[in-house]
Amino acid sequence: MKKRFFLILTALVLSMSMGMNAFAADAKVLMMATTTSTDNTGLLDYLAPEFKKDTGIELKWSAMGTGKALKFGENCNADILLVHAPASEKKFVKSGFGDNRTEVMFNDFVIIGPASDPAKIKGDSIKKAFAKISKTKSPFVSRGDESGTHKKEIFLWGAANMPVPERERWYIGVGQGMLSTINIAAEKDGYTMTDRGTYIKYEANHKGNPPLKILVEGDESLFNQYSAIAVSKTNCKKTQHDTALVFIKWMSSKRGQKLIGKFTLLNKPLFTPNAK
Repeated sequence: MKKRFFLILTALVLSMSMGMNAFAADAKVLMMATTTSTDNTGLLDYLAPEFKKDTGIELKWSAMGTGKALKFGENCNADILLVHAPASEKKFVKSGFGDNRTEVMFNDFVIIGPASDPAKIKGDSIKKAFAKISKTKSPFVSRGDESGTHKKEIFLWGAANMPVPERERWYIGVGQGMLSTINIAAEKDGYTMTDRGTYIKYEANHKGNPPLKILVEGDESLFNQYSAIAVSKTNCKKTQHDTALVFIKWMSSKRGQKLIGKFTLLNKPLFTPNAK
């Protein structure tokens, strides 16, 4: 009797174990490479559980500058990208490393600095602001990391008909993420450029009264588009391409877009949904 009970119990345990292993085999994990702003702000921590609830797919991500994220995709270290450097993204797709690039949301860039505003740039255009910062040799802290923000900053120096002041002592490239860059700028009582979403997170970290304030905003050139890109199955044979397409479709859906729009700090939206 005892032997029969033991055999039944063993069979039951093995059955449960096989069932769990089968479930684990069916479980899907989507690996994302993304910019620091979607991570620092908490957006992905907010979206990931909702995505899993709707699709059963677990989202995992590594946050880095957009340049590195694109390289991650090129080297088959991610299934999907969520980035914000349109020109580089289009080149990535054209080169056969990605497909189904889909615009999903936007915010804007702003120039922030100390309330004392030593270069007197408050309310100026980007062109005037950069000229004044250069003339007064006020500290300017740059991401310096090939991120989407850094790429945009480099573009804006050119648009202001000025060379990037990389050899100037007042221009400080730190090669770090956005929140770290902002904190370094605050330590140096200097200026920097950030996306608005990360600035709101920084503002919330300081209970609405941060050391650095928004001084330049609203310029058309400061528009900041975010897009999702599936890593190409042609280039990366083992990529979870179908799963990546599920994420893109979900982010573009009414539910995904509504969730993005509802994500706020200090009652301020960090991103605006704009999937077509």
